[in-house]
Amino acid sequence: MKRILIIGAGRSASTLIEYLQKQARELSWQVVVAEKDVDSARSRIGNEVELIPFDIHDPEVRDREIEKADLVISMLPARFHLLVAQTCLKYSKNLLTPSYEQHELKALEPEIHQKGLFFLNEMGLDPGIDHQSAMREINAIKQVGHELLSFESFTGGLVAPESDDNPWHYKLSWNPLHVVLAGNEGPAKFIQEGKYKYIPYNRLFRRTELIEIEGYGTFEGYANRDSLKYIDMYHLHDVPTVYRGTLRRPGFCRAWNVFVQLGMTNDTYEMTGLENMTNRDFVNSFLYYHPSDSVETKLYHDQHIDQDSDVIGKLKWLGIFDETPIGIIKASPAKVLEHILKQKWKLGSADKDMVVMWHKFIYLNNASGKKEHLYAALVVTGEDQVHTAMSKTVGLPLGIAAKLILTGKIQLKGLYIPTIPEIYEPVLAELESFNIKFKKTLITE
Repeated sequence: MKRILIIGAGRSASTLIEYLQKQARELSWQVVVAEKDVDSARSRIGNEVELIPFDIHDPEVRDREIEKADLVISMLPARFHLLVAQTCLKYSKNLLTPSYEQHELKALEPEIHQKGLFFLNEMGLDPGIDHQSAMREINAIKQVGHELLSFESFTGGLVAPESDDNPWHYKLSWNPLHVVLAGNEGPAKFIQEGKYKYIPYNRLFRRTELIEIEGYGTFEGYANRDSLKYIDMYHLHDVPTVYRGTLRRPGFCRAWNVFVQLGMTNDTYEMTGLENMTNRDFVNSFLYYHPSDSVETKLYHDQHIDQDSDVIGKLKWLGIFDETPIGIIKASPAKVLEHILKQKWKLGSADKDMVVMWHKFIYLNNASGKKEHLYAALVVTGEDQVHTAMSKTVGLPLGIAAKLILTGKIQLKGLYIPTIPEIYEPVLAELESFNIKFKKTLITE
C-alpha cells in the first residue's frame, strides 16, 4: 500500500486532501495528514482522513513520518520546505510543493539526481497553473513558426462578485501576511518593448494597468517582483516584452499605497508600546506631530489625499481611525496591519472567493504576416469556506501530479518545476474536468 504524507493542513490543503483521499479509496493508497494544530485541521478535513500531530521542528517525528511515506507533499510555509527536502533526501522520498523553488533547494539538485528522486516545486496556482498554461500556449505558438512578440500574465486571489460587499472589493483567501508584504522584496523588474524597466517598492502601487475580462469586468494589475527570470524559464530570450503581475479591483492599489508610503508594511522591526495602542494610535505613530490637527487631517495632508477621494472611504471602512485596542504586545508594523485586515477582510461563512488568471500573447503570424493577440482567461469561483477557489487551484495540480507519479505516468528524475509537456499536458487536461480551464480570445490586427 502506497503511503502519501501531506505535511500541513492549512486552508489551501483541503481540496488536495479530498482529491487524494478519493484516489486512495480507488487505488488502495493511504493518505496521512500531518499537522501541528490537529483540532483545527480536523474541523476542515473531516474524520475519514488519518490525521497525526506533527511539529516540523521535531527531528524524531519528522524522520519517522517521512521515512514511512512513499511520497511527501509539503503544504507548509516555504521557509520550512528545506527541512522537509533534506529529510526526503535522507530517506530517498519524492517531494511535491506549491511554493517557489528556493536557492537552497536548487543546491540539492545534484544529490536529487544521484538518488534518482523526483522533486517538483511550484505546483500550485501561482506558481503552478501559471507556468503550465503559459508554456502550453508559448510552445504552441512557436511550434507552428509564429514569432512571439509579447507575453504578459496576471493572477489574483479575490472575492467573488456575489460576495463583494466592501469598498476595497477584496477579502482574504490566502496567507494575509503575504498580502501585506507583497512587492516589498525588492524592485519589480521586467522588459517592455525591448527596454528593461524597474519599479521600486515605493512606486509599485502607483504603476498599474487596467485589464478587462469578459463577464467579470475591470481589474487593475501591478508588476510582480521579478519578471526577468521568466525569460530563461519560459525560453523567451528574443521576446521584447515579458511582464507578470498581480490583479486587484480598480482603486485597491491607490489606497494600499497609503500604507506602503507610511511604512505600515514594514516587517523588519518590532514596535514599542503596542499594548497601549488603538488602531488610531497605530496610524498616528507614523505621522508628524501637531498639537491640534486630527489623525485624519494629518494623514490626508501627508499623503496628498483629496477630500473627495474614494481612498478615504476605504481607509475609514477598515477602522484604522477607530479607538479599538490593537490587542498585540509585540509585532512589526506589517503584523499589526495584518491583524487589522484579518478582522475586516475575512471571508464570511457564506462568502465565496475567486481566482483570476489572465495571459496575453502577441505574435506575428508566419502565414499571414499579421499581428495576432491571444488572450487566455481563467476564472474559478469557490463553493464555500472549505472548497475555496484558492484551495482548488492550489491543491488539485498537486494532487493530480501525485497521482501521476504514483501510477508511473510521470517517471522523471531530478528537480523540476511544471514547465515541460510531460508534466503540464496531463495535469491541465485533468484540471479541465474540474472546470478549471481557460477561455481564449484571438484578435487579429
